[in-house]
Amino acid sequence: MRVAVVDDIQLRQRLQRLDQQNYKAYRDIKGHYEFPAFTLRIDRVQGDPFALPSQCRVHIPQIKAGFPAELWHTPSRAIALRDYLTRQFVWVAQAIRQQRGIGNSGLIGMPQPGQTILERTTVLIHADALEARFVVGLPAFGRRVAGSQAAALLCDDLPQIVAQSLLYSSLSASAIQRHIETAEDADFIRQQLSQRGLVAFVAAGAILPRRSGVDDQPLTGAVPFQVPDSLQVSFDCPNRGTISGMGIPQGVTVIVGGGYHGKSTLLRAIERGIYNHIPGDGRNHIPGDGREFVVTDLGAVKIRAEDGRSVVGVDISPFINQLPLGGSTQSFSTTNASGSTSQAASIMEALEVGATALLVDEDTSDTNFMIRDRRMQALIHKSKEPITPLIDKIRQLYTDHGVSTILVMGGSGDYFDVADTVIALEDYIPRDVTEQARAITQQYPTARLAEGGCYFGALSPRYLRVVADRHPDAWRKHTVRDLHTIVLRREEIDLSAIEQLVEPAQLRAIAAAMLFLRQRGLIEKAPLNQAIQQVMATIEQQGLDAITSLPEGDFAQFRRFELVAAINRWRSLAIRQNPS
Repeated sequence: MRVAVVDDIQLRQRLQRLDQQNYKAYRDIKGHYEFPAFTLRIDRVQGDPFALPSQCRVHIPQIKAGFPAELWHTPSRAIALRDYLTRQFVWVAQAIRQQRGIGNSGLIGMPQPGQTILERTTVLIHADALEARFVVGLPAFGRRVAGSQAAALLCDDLPQIVAQSLLYSSLSASAIQRHIETAEDADFIRQQLSQRGLVAFVAAGAILPRRSGVDDQPLTGAVPFQVPDSLQVSFDCPNRGTISGMGIPQGVTVIVGGGYHGKSTLLRAIERGIYNHIPGDGRNHIPGDGREFVVTDLGAVKIRAEDGRSVVGVDISPFINQLPLGGSTQSFSTTNASGSTSQAASIMEALEVGATALLVDEDTSDTNFMIRDRRMQALIHKSKEPITPLIDKIRQLYTDHGVSTILVMGGSGDYFDVADTVIALEDYIPRDVTEQARAITQQYPTARLAEGGCYFGALSPRYLRVVADRHPDAWRKHTVRDLHTIVLRREEIDLSAIEQLVEPAQLRAIAAAMLFLRQRGLIEKAPLNQAIQQVMATIEQQGLDAITSLPEGDFAQFRRFELVAAINRWRSLAIRQNPS
């Protein structure tokens, strides 16, 4: 039962009276509490000291928060400001945290941001107020309420965190401005890419190498990115003025070079360029990203082989046909895809929802999906080989559907025949070797036979349905494991191969969007691409709160490509051949 709105003094007294009672007595504090500078709202109270922490919010009137409207009057600026405030809240809360009991006791926190600037539900800002959403680990000793510790946590620590992290007067105005302007300039560049005929832009001086495969911070001492003269472009940004760097043109771009010279490092930077990145600023309390102005078209999708994944009703016939025993590939389904079929399916699924560019690395691709050379063609006739390799479709992807490809290739020069641009990496320094590659194709013709036909092939819509469940209420709950797994109804959805996800909060939002689609029957009422468009439009118009019944503080923005990737790996889906 909700309690009447009381002040912080009464909250302290109430917590002290609960001292040593059973832990479930904490449920009595759910409600609203007026503090001098803000209103605390306790929305959900945990039932156990080891359970998920309690969900809370603070509302700060804008007259007290004091953030000038010019800092958040556009979507780009508002997202960046909210991201900055999230980082400040997390840092201050970690700095003052004290262990007060067992389990999560003493925790006040938000999801830890990474190197990217994302729209999150942690902090919202409006003309009249600022709202911050966070979790609290209510203190306990054993299964008993630690009332005095809880009073100190909510009535002493929380006001200190708010004062130091959410009030404009206590923050660095210059650091806020830099954070916002960096994101705004990156958004400006991204909006210009298509009309400039580009897929991606890598600024001169960017630091692309990361510390390790599990540490996304920039590598100390790395070689700053240098730009070939022939690929240099500039953008006149609204804040930093002219920013120069390498423009990667639309069409087919092949990145070559020896092992360990930076090919995959460049591609990884490009695949993360769909997000804005934090600037180097000590007030972020983590090093800058080094890739603030590595900017990529929002429709660029990383594609890789994924042995064992589920595929449901995908037309993979542009790449694979004539299966043994007459199996159809125009509506192909399997619970255990091979490397080649999984890569073909992933491409077709990305095209289904409007991908504008594909990012492919030979290191994570299936060999026979990538190339079939002349000698193999001579030994195994095409009539006995159902796979049409990417080399025979990559050009048609662009000419027929306007979809560009950026491909890392160190093992086959046959791709020079279909490339518009060839970039060579040597000691992390790029060179434009397009003319050299063309000369080599003339000097050393491959004589391989094109196997892709005259056209890429049609893109077929799919009508999906969710397999019926005897206990539909069980679908309301979902969990997320790290950055790789969503669990719906005891079913694990493996997203470890979806390399453009960067934070677990994205997975939590994707899981909520999947349930939103299912509960409203959108998947079954329209082709999948239209259903995805509907949910993304709802989020764009109403925010991430639109896909959940409670105010969640642990959602982060995602693209339609990552949402559809999760749906396509949901084994509880089946296919309908037509809308009836």
